[in-house]
Amino acid sequence: MGGWSSEREVSLTSGQGVVEALRGRGWSNVTAVDMDRNVASVLTAIRPDVVFNALHGTPGEDGTVQGMLDLMQIPYTHSGLETSVIAIDKELTKMVLVPGGIRMPKGKVVESDTLYDGDPMARPYVLKPVNEGSSVGVAIVTNDSNYGNPIGRDVEGPWKHFDHLLAEPFIKGHELTVAVIGGEALCVTELKPKVGFYDYDSKYTDGLTEHVCPAEVPDNIAKAMMDMAARAHKLLGCKGASRSDFRWDEEQGEEGIYLLEVNTQPGMTPLSLVPEQARQRGIEYGELVERLIAEALDDAAQNARALEGAAG
Repeated sequence: MGGWSSEREVSLTSGQGVVEALRGRGWSNVTAVDMDRNVASVLTAIRPDVVFNALHGTPGEDGTVQGMLDLMQIPYTHSGLETSVIAIDKELTKMVLVPGGIRMPKGKVVESDTLYDGDPMARPYVLKPVNEGSSVGVAIVTNDSNYGNPIGRDVEGPWKHFDHLLAEPFIKGHELTVAVIGGEALCVTELKPKVGFYDYDSKYTDGLTEHVCPAEVPDNIAKAMMDMAARAHKLLGCKGASRSDFRWDEEQGEEGIYLLEVNTQPGMTPLSLVPEQARQRGIEYGELVERLIAEALDDAAQNARALEGAAG
C-alpha cells in the first residue's frame, strides 16, 4: 500500500482497512508494507504467501508491480501484468473493448500545448490524462467555463501537468458505476456530487457525493450496464475486483450508456464503491478481502499445475 503516486493517501487508507479486516478475521501474520523503491528487498525478507495489492495509480496499477511480483513468483490479488498495462491506458482500453461491442465515447489524444491554440472538438468536452485513475486531472470544458476560449495559458488545468491528454465528447446525464467481483457484476450505483462533477475530491471526501445504491434506474438500464461491466472485465482479462464507470444519457435509453473506463485497482476505503456494492449483495468487507485473496491463491495454484504439466 502507499507508494508514491498521486493516490498515495487513498492507497494507505485502503491498505489499512485490509490489514484490520484480516487481523479481525483471525489472520495472525499480516504485514503492512508502505511501498518504497526497496520493495523487492522487503518482500524477499518477508517471504509472503500472497500479496494483497492495495496500491492505486502508478506503479501499482500499471503493470510495474505486477511484473515484479511475477518475476518473484509471489501470488497477488487483482489483475495481472498484461491487463494492468492495458487498463491503465484509456486509449489501449478502447482498442480492446470497442471491437468487443462495448460502447465508449469517441475521443482522441491531443498534445496539451495545442489546447492553447483552439479546441480539439466542439464544446462541451472532457479532458483527462491518458493513464491516471480516480478522476485525477479531469476537466470539463464548456462554453461558459472559466478556462477561456481558447484555453488560457495562465489557467490551471490538466494541460499544466501532462504532455498528452485524451479529449472526449461530454456525455450528459447520470454518473454510474458497476463493481465486478470474480467475473460477476454486483449492482449499479449512481453518484450524485453535491458540487461540480465526480472528481478526485468528490470521490474521497466524506459528504461531497451522495451514493444511491442500488441506483434508481430502469431495470433494463441496470441490466445493460451490469452486462457491459462483466463483459469488459472478461475482455480485459481482469482478476479479482474491477469497477467500470459509466455515463448514461436517459433520453437515448440503452443507446445512451457509455463506459468511460475500467479501474483494475478500485479503492477499499470506507467511502469506496466496491465494498459498498458488496455489502448490498450481503458480502461484508472482511469476506470481500478474503474472496480476493482466495482467487489469487487459486490462480497461482492453477498456473503452477499448468507449468508442471508443460514440463512433464
